[in-house]
Amino acid sequence: MMMEKFAVKDKVAIVTGGGTGLGRAMSLSLAEAGAHVVLAARRLGPLEETMAEIERLGRKSLAVSTDVTRSDHVNHLVETTVKEFGRVDILINNAGVGKNPDAPVYEISDEDWRAGIDVDLSGAFYCSRAAAREMVKQGGGKIINISTMSALTGFAQTPVYGIAKAGMINMTRLFAVALAKKKVLVNCIVCGFFRTAASMGEQQTDMDEVKKMGRFVSIGRIGEPSEMGPLALLLASPASDYITGQNFIIDGGTQAGRFAPSTFVLPTKEVEEL
Repeated sequence: MMMEKFAVKDKVAIVTGGGTGLGRAMSLSLAEAGAHVVLAARRLGPLEETMAEIERLGRKSLAVSTDVTRSDHVNHLVETTVKEFGRVDILINNAGVGKNPDAPVYEISDEDWRAGIDVDLSGAFYCSRAAAREMVKQGGGKIINISTMSALTGFAQTPVYGIAKAGMINMTRLFAVALAKKKVLVNCIVCGFFRTAASMGEQQTDMDEVKKMGRFVSIGRIGEPSEMGPLALLLASPASDYITGQNFIIDGGTQAGRFAPSTFVLPTKEVEEL
């Protein structure tokens, strides 16, 4: 009886950035719990690989090439999902770009500013708006935003990312209040350091170096992507039907203990920090 509260059998989920890293991990967790998953990102290759894994679990999946910075792409994503599956029950706004310009915050270029805000904040807004409209019509749904510790600190190396993700936290509250009586619940996961790597530009993260970030985590290690899945499942399932407008920090106790000094520099110029 209790475990039924965590079931999402035959629910339909959209996961942006669902082909790699934390997006992939959350997509597979939802599929293992019974959901059908629509994967969205600009690159189809990783999406199709994750889609094949979901289908091996006996669930339906769809990969939709989507640039979340374009509202027409996002509207097409939601329309395609509804056309294929008839509804949208869950949205996970996971797409993000942790780009680290070689400049302090007061010297960030207009181009870097727009690129970060467009992906990390505007994209989540476009997706939430489009999905919410369908969820209101069908009588309910769950929206889960993915933010970062950089939104809670003055972490100097990812200023635009941190600013955008801080905006996402308040966007979560605003959508939650606006949609609460429509039975659309909106929450946010605030992530610490996880063992993920993605090609951002032409450079690749040195994961041996990123693992050393574990010394800044209270429990002594960075997180595994699979550890995100259960929290996402909680917020996507009926077990969270009395929770909305909240932030859930998953960081191994980093915020409770200590964070890296604000002047600490990560070993590469681009890191997927979700």
